[in-house]
This record gives sequence, structure tokens and C-alpha cells, in this order.
Amino acid sequence: MPAFTHLLDTSVYSQPVRRSMHPGVAARWSAVSPESAAISAVCEAEVLYGLKKHGSPQMREAYVSILRGRFSVLPVDQEVAATYADLRCDCERQGVTVEALDLLIAARELLELSKSLHGVTVEALDLLIAATAKTHGLIVATLNVTHFFRIPGLAVEDWSQPPAPPAS
Repeated sequence: MPAFTHLLDTSVYSQPVRRSMHPGVAARWSAVSPESAAISAVCEAEVLYGLKKHGSPQMREAYVSILRGRFSVLPVDQEVAATYADLRCDCERQGVTVEALDLLIAARELLELSKSLHGVTVEALDLLIAATAKTHGLIVATLNVTHFFRIPGLAVEDWSQPPAPPAS
């Protein structure tokens, strides 16, 4: 298995199939290789769902030609499940609300309202992505740093910003 350094979250992985790529991601996307990054099975599921529900034929074609099979897909296995349980308990001890999967599926639009009423919220799917990254010792590459910053011990990289210049 390659020595991955990053786990791309859905906000980063889905960029090539969007109508316009986020400028911060564009600079990094060309440099990311299948040997240095992977995705979670959760991320793949989210992208496939989005394409089936909202994707145009051009978006689905872009997925097939650019994304499908490009990165290794890391499963949600027993080790990731155990990490998820630990992280969820840690988050709850810190007062961070973890949205239930059924709530996300039934009423995703309530998430923003929930954040404004209850403080910090972590989506259960993002927590599964975080658990995958933590289990494999990877850095989460995301455009949504706020989804991950309260998760204990998780390394997160903000891809909405251009990469830092190399140290001289």
C-alpha cells in the first residue's frame, strides 16, 4: 500500500466535477497524486449520491474520466469504527454535538440552524471521515476546516488557501 499523507474529504475530492473549481484547490489538485492521498468510502458514497441526485451528464462524465479509480478508497472497517466511537465520545465530552445519521438524511437543511442554536456541531459522516484519517495517521484535506477543528488529535489542512511556500 502506498505511503499516503492525506485523506481528501468530500469538499476537496468533488472539486473536479463541480461547475467551477475552488481556486485554493486548483493550485493543490494538480500536485496531489494517487500515491500521496486517499479517500474514505464515506467520501465516495457522498460524491456518488450527489451525482445521482443532482449531477448533469457532464458531471457524471467528469467523475468517470477524472475521479473514479484515481485514489485508493479506505474502508470503514472495525478499526475505523472503534476510532469513530472514541472520537464521538471525546466530542460529546467537549460539548460538541454530533448530528445523527438519520437526522442528516431526513433534514440536512436543519444543520445550519442547529449550528446557530447549539454551538459547534460535527456531522456524523465527517466524523467517520475523521476516524478514517486518524486510524491511518493521515491529514484531512478540506475546504471545511470548521467541520473538523474540534475533533481531538486530528490533523487538518485547509485547502481553501494556497499551499505554503517551501521552507528555504
